[in-house]
Amino acid sequence: MTAPVLYGFWRSLATFRVRVALNLKGLEARETSIDIFNGAQYDPEFMAVNPMSAVPALVEEGQAALTQSLAIIEYLDETHPAPPLLPPTPRGRAEARALALMVAADAHPLVVPRVRNYLSGVLGLDEPARNAWIAHWSRAALAALEQRLAGRPGPWCMGEQLTLADICLATHVAGAKLTGIDLTDFPASLAIAERALALEPFARAHPLRQAGAPAR
Repeated sequence: MTAPVLYGFWRSLATFRVRVALNLKGLEARETSIDIFNGAQYDPEFMAVNPMSAVPALVEEGQAALTQSLAIIEYLDETHPAPPLLPPTPRGRAEARALALMVAADAHPLVVPRVRNYLSGVLGLDEPARNAWIAHWSRAALAALEQRLAGRPGPWCMGEQLTLADICLATHVAGAKLTGIDLTDFPASLAIAERALALEPFARAHPLRQAGAPAR
């Protein structure tokens, strides 16, 4: 079977999440870059794939595109159940999803390029003000996560099992580091994220290791 196509971008944290899940599952995808910094997400050809003009999108042969990083990850988890990315109990799955959504639904949508461009292009915010906006919402999510995670037993958000929550936390922390945000107030969250980012499936998926990333 032909490997699916993953429409993404090196700097996209949402694409980063999907790359991690693919790596953890031992799956291959052919990534096609959509330069969201230069507006390629608004090209009609890509909008036919995802009318929301956002990455990632996963396209399997003969199937419509799957969009939204968490939906894609849960699809991969259901179709390739080992290793599982959600806990075995209904309560555990709900808690893991809640932690993941604190990043993917509450914080990340506020700092993506289309929001940053609106802040500068329409509302007239200068770069320091825009960066302050990004730092505020990134840190707000981490502050809430820190309250939930501090003192929890085990190496991961949900204890002994690495889950969707760890993927979202680790990619959020990696993005905050790329932006230069101070993370010293969030030791529990940072410890979990750094533990995850040291794993090969996370490290290989890191934005700075993707085609198009700036040389380090």
